[in-house]
Amino acid sequence: MNILLVEDDYLLGRSMARLLEASSQYRVKLTRTAADIFKYCETGSIELVLMDVNLPGTLWQNKETTGIDLSRLLKSNPRTWHIPVILLTTNSAGTNKGRLMSEALADSVCAKPIKDADSFLSLLSQVIDRKRVCRLGLSAS
Repeated sequence: MNILLVEDDYLLGRSMARLLEASSQYRVKLTRTAADIFKYCETGSIELVLMDVNLPGTLWQNKETTGIDLSRLLKSNPRTWHIPVILLTTNSAGTNKGRLMSEALADSVCAKPIKDADSFLSLLSQVIDRKRVCRLGLSAS
């Protein structure tokens, strides 16, 4: 499975990518640029996006943007709406996860840094399986 990891902290991104790739189930592309997000997702090869909520210095159409904005754009695009997006946030205690998911049109929210690898990998599987069931239901109609 191909995952796009959007993270502005390169070292944290590399450690998350190593965690995912160690499971042998996932191949990870790491980026922090908005243009790369759309380029990779529109190719059809990305099956899941892990999106940092705060992306200081990330620009889209000459304006600073956030992971919330980029997630909403992915979910509003007919070519990428089906790709599950999990938001990553360091401020999980003060975050209303339901509001954040609704605002970003995201599939889930996860706290970072990842403290429990098994729970994190389980969350990925749940989101991916849920999306597959929804897509199968839509294509059966």
